[in-house]
Amino acid sequence: MDNSPLQVLTVPTAPYPDQRPGTSGLRKKVFVFQSRKNYLHNFIQSIFSSIDLRDRQGSTVVVGGDGRFFNRAAIEVIVQMAAANGVGRLIIGHHGIMSTPAVSCVIRKYKAIGGIILTASHNPGGPDGDFGIKFNTANGGPAKEDVTNQIFQISRTIEEFAICPGLQVDLTTLGKQTFDLENKFKPFTVEIVDSVESYANLLRNIFDFAALKDLLSGVNHIKIRLDAMNGVVGPYVRRILCEELGCPANSAINCVPMEDFGGQDPDPNLAYAVDLVDSMRDGQYDFGAAFDGDGDRNMILGKHSFFVSPSDSVAVIADNIFCIPYFQHTGVRGFARSMPTSAALDRVAKATKIELYETPTGWKFFGNLMDAGHLSLCGEESFGTGGDHIREMDGLWAVLAWLSILATRRQSMEEILKDHWVKYGRNYYTRYDYENVDIDAACEMMEDLEIMIADKSFVKQRFAVEDKIYQVEKADNFEYTDPVDSTITRNQGLRIIFSDGSRIIYRLSGTALVGLSFSGAIGLTFLLLGCGLEQYGVYWPLFVVIFYLLSPIPTFISRRVSDDSDSSSNACRELAYFLTTGIVVSAFGLPIVLARTNTIQWGACGLVMTGNAVIFLTIFGFFVVFGGGDDFSWEQW
Repeated sequence: MDNSPLQVLTVPTAPYPDQRPGTSGLRKKVFVFQSRKNYLHNFIQSIFSSIDLRDRQGSTVVVGGDGRFFNRAAIEVIVQMAAANGVGRLIIGHHGIMSTPAVSCVIRKYKAIGGIILTASHNPGGPDGDFGIKFNTANGGPAKEDVTNQIFQISRTIEEFAICPGLQVDLTTLGKQTFDLENKFKPFTVEIVDSVESYANLLRNIFDFAALKDLLSGVNHIKIRLDAMNGVVGPYVRRILCEELGCPANSAINCVPMEDFGGQDPDPNLAYAVDLVDSMRDGQYDFGAAFDGDGDRNMILGKHSFFVSPSDSVAVIADNIFCIPYFQHTGVRGFARSMPTSAALDRVAKATKIELYETPTGWKFFGNLMDAGHLSLCGEESFGTGGDHIREMDGLWAVLAWLSILATRRQSMEEILKDHWVKYGRNYYTRYDYENVDIDAACEMMEDLEIMIADKSFVKQRFAVEDKIYQVEKADNFEYTDPVDSTITRNQGLRIIFSDGSRIIYRLSGTALVGLSFSGAIGLTFLLLGCGLEQYGVYWPLFVVIFYLLSPIPTFISRRVSDDSDSSSNACRELAYFLTTGIVVSAFGLPIVLARTNTIQWGACGLVMTGNAVIFLTIFGFFVVFGGGDDFSWEQW
């Protein structure tokens, strides 16, 4: 057996322009990671290179994923590159699986310098699905913008990466594995851990497990139904809810993590968690919950599929927060919600005289407040809820918080919600997404709307809707000044706030911009080709038909691009997607092919290519001038 030190190689590479990570990391289709040479290696090296060499040497890094397709292959590369880059120890979840909340927990427990999470959250999995890489820092939370910007800048200029290709790790066996590397004085250690136990131990110190066990398996126990949606949280549900707290095994469904999540999107909402919703309708279960792929999001249901909105969920938890022993000991420092989330939480904060923070969308804003000791509980309308025990959303924590309330109050979910509405009033929340609208008209509407609400006379105006009068109390374009570091985040949406607390919020989506750019580029390509044909009069109708047939395709592509991108990314990032091979070929390659086959004259070919060059340069100029500084929100509304 060869016991010689493993060789460390430096491999030359070339950069990619589209590796800007957002709060949710770098998300792409699986085939991008598989087909582009060194695409994964480049990004991993950029992460390690963003960490100061003195901090990196001998450090501890946590690695885990939601088990989706390409998870194991990516972990193999990460292990080999971590060793070559001077990391002293890797802590990896058993079988490479670890929920996002558990990664945050383990980072903090072992005082690691950070963690690499392999997930695309609630996006579809499988070979044709999505894959993502997210870097969390030493506090256990998503990397802040200065860190992600540094990673991106490194990825744009990277020339080489370090790797130890001979290093192979067994992810199936718990315990430590050590490896000797050439020119390294200390062995490299990989520790395969039971992340469920570490995370469960954290929850034991937060909740009253004895009271929860009595609720779930005592004399007057309730019946619950939990849907893990074949994501990473399945083993956690089995171990904590079933084995430890006594729920029957059939209380938990879809608990086996699958690479494609069973062919379904692991998105915990009424549309995708159909198995749970259907099983709750007949009233045999008192409480239900669903989780997303990596375990940070949750949906809460009561008997007969009584839906608890995420906005109401965090408000009810806040009002009953001392049902959770952890907060009896620590006290409550503050509440927070993202700006789009309903103001139900505000009413609780006002009544309890607890500070309320309204932040832009993105968990990193909550993490900053938590690190400064300002925040204990927070939530977003996108099915995310969490506390200051970690620095991520935590779906299972939210479920145990609700069960703690049920154990204390011994009422049904519906009764608890109705009591809450009687006490505080009810905040109705609805969201409308307008897709594929004319971008010029949309921009003009937003500009006119901002001018209108900025007029001093707009405030105090009264509007009649049926028998109710709404008076404007405040109107603005939301911006957030972080009370911790004074950073300012601007242009987060137009708000019209009425005297009774009702709000109307408008935001412009980046999808329309990218979609129309795609449609315009391909559509005009074919229209120009039609003009360039020698027999213009014969072929013109054909190219008009082609134009209208193809226009929806790039719009669909751009929607996927936008869905796969982080909501806070700027326009220049989207430009990298825009300049794809398919678009370039259609705009510049096709005219050459047609000219060489004598379908069009070379002069016409030149005319077409010149026209397309003008189109691309115009769009490029638009993105650079107007999209370089996050002036547009790229978040779906």
